[in-house]
Amino acid sequence: MADDELSLTFAALADPTRRAILARLAQGEATVNELAEPFAISVQAVSKHLKVLERAGLISRGRDAQWRPCRLERAPLQTASEWIERYRHVQRARMDRLDQVIQNIAGSRRQEKGQDNERD
Repeated sequence: MADDELSLTFAALADPTRRAILARLAQGEATVNELAEPFAISVQAVSKHLKVLERAGLISRGRDAQWRPCRLERAPLQTASEWIERYRHVQRARMDRLDQVIQNIAGSRRQEKGQDNERD
């Protein structure tokens, strides 16, 4: 996934209404009206959110006679998750190194205190 696509994914996920829509679509397909039901916003506002999600590739819309059900597309979420996981590993390695440095410093201080106590 190109950086631009990843940026679109994260921008789309930044909004709580869009995340709630995705959570609903994780349960199965739904129409715009069904997706709008739990929100205190207009169907038109939900449609705008859906366009952002569709542009990011997070949803697709089918054609079934008179209605166009929306469905979740998992690939962009998987790609975003993999990107986050890469950086989680980097951060974890850095924290592990920091823990080791702190343990070394603490061990050195304990040794110094032990030597100071022997001198007294």
